[in-house]
Amino acid sequence: MKKLLLIVCLVCSVCLWADEVKDLQKEQEKIRRELAETEQLLKETKKNETATTNKLTLLNKSIRDRKRLIEGINREIRALDDDMLRLVARRGELQVEQMRLRDDYAKLVRKTHYQQRLQSPLLFVLSASNFQQMMRRVRYLRQFARYRQKQVAAIEATQADIDEQNAKLAQRKEERRDALKAQQKEQEKLTRDQKKAKSMLNELKKKEKNLAAKQKKQQKRIDEINKKIDDAIRKQATKTTLTKEQQLIAGGFEKNKGRLPWPVEKGFISGTFGTHQHPVYEHVTVNNKGIYLQTTSGSVARAVYEGEVTSIVVLGATYAVIVQHGNYRTVYSNLREVKVKQGDKITAKQSLGVIYSDPDDDNKTELYFQIYKDRQLLDPAPWLAK
Repeated sequence: MKKLLLIVCLVCSVCLWADEVKDLQKEQEKIRRELAETEQLLKETKKNETATTNKLTLLNKSIRDRKRLIEGINREIRALDDDMLRLVARRGELQVEQMRLRDDYAKLVRKTHYQQRLQSPLLFVLSASNFQQMMRRVRYLRQFARYRQKQVAAIEATQADIDEQNAKLAQRKEERRDALKAQQKEQEKLTRDQKKAKSMLNELKKKEKNLAAKQKKQQKRIDEINKKIDDAIRKQATKTTLTKEQQLIAGGFEKNKGRLPWPVEKGFISGTFGTHQHPVYEHVTVNNKGIYLQTTSGSVARAVYEGEVTSIVVLGATYAVIVQHGNYRTVYSNLREVKVKQGDKITAKQSLGVIYSDPDDDNKTELYFQIYKDRQLLDPAPWLAK
C-alpha cells in the first residue's frame, strides 16, 4: 500500500512538472513570436543609424520582451532543477527497494537450497502420511514457486524503473544545458540592445528641443483629428433610438469586454489611453483619446465586432472608419485606403482598410483605435483580448 501511494505521488508530481514546463515553453514561444514581430518592425524603419523616437520605442519593446523571455527561461531552469532532485530521490528509493528485494530473494534461494539438500520436492510430496497432506504439500510447492517468480519479477521491474529514472535524469540535464545556452544567448542580446537604447536616448536628448517642437505639432494634428471624429460621433449618438437588433448587438459587444479580437492581426500597443508624459521628452505631455497599435507595413485594420459602418471621415491624406455596435462605436483611424462604405453591415475581423505607413516618421505603421459608449470615450485596452 505504501509503495502504491509512493508511485501515485510520483506520477502526479511528474504530470504536474510536465504541465509546468509545457506552459513555460508555450509562454517562451509566444514571447519569441512577439520579438520576431518587433524585429520585423525595426527592419521596416528607415535604413540608417539615425536615432528616432520610433526606433527607440521598438528597441525598448524588444528589451521588455527579452527580459520576459529570460525570466521564463530562468523559471524553466528552476523547474528542471526541481525535477532532477525528485528523480535523484526517487532513484535512491528504488535502489534501496532493489537491495531489500535482492536480500530477500537471496535468503529464499539459500533456504530452498538447504531444504532440497535434505529432501527433494518429489520425496517431500510422496512422504505425506495421507492424500490430503500430499495435496497441501503440492499447493505449498506451487505457491512457493510462484512467490519466487514474483520476487524475480519485482527485482526486474525495479531495475527497469531505475533505468527509466536514469534516462529521464539524463534528458533533464540535456534540457537544462539547452536552457542555459538559450539564457546566455538572450542575455547577450539584451545587453547589446540596452547599450544601443541608451546611446539612442542620449542622441535624442541632444535634439530634444527640435524634436519636442515636432511632437507638439503632431499633438496639435491629433487634437484636430479627435475633434473631427468626436463631432461625427456626437451627431450620430443623438439621431435615433436603438432598434431591437441594435440593442442585441450592443449587449453582445458589452458581454465580450476583455475578449474582443485586436483590430490588427499582429502588433503591440505603442500608445496608451489618457494623458501622460512623453516616454522620451520630459517637458512634453501626450493626450491620447484612444490607443495606438503599431504593426507591420501593409497591415489592415479589422473590425473588433459585428456592426454597421456609419461614417468614413476624411482626415487629410488618411481616413477613419466609424462602426456602430448598438450604442457602442469603434473608430479605426490612420487608414490610407478604405475597403468598406457607409451603410455596410460587417462581421468581426472583417477588413476595413489598409493602415498608413508614414514615410516622414520612420515608416511607422500605426492604427489609432477608439471606443465610444454613446458620447463617452472609453479606454479600449481593457476591451481587447489579452
